[in-house]
Amino acid sequence: MQATLPQYDEVALTDSERQPCEVWTRVMGYHRPVSSFNIGKQAEHAERCHFVICEASAA
Repeated sequence: MQATLPQYDEVALTDSERQPCEVWTRVMGYHRPVSSFNIGKQAEHAERCHFVICEASAA
């Protein structure tokens, strides 16, 4: 038996309907919002490389 996912209509929001997304990151062993960083730390965060780990395929 295979589960089927429900189908949803695409929703388009205007900029006034959107709300900001707060990004948090781990710094020195605890989590902080990036918006609380000073200008230099925000620039350093923007330069970070993000990695995506793909699942290994079964051989």
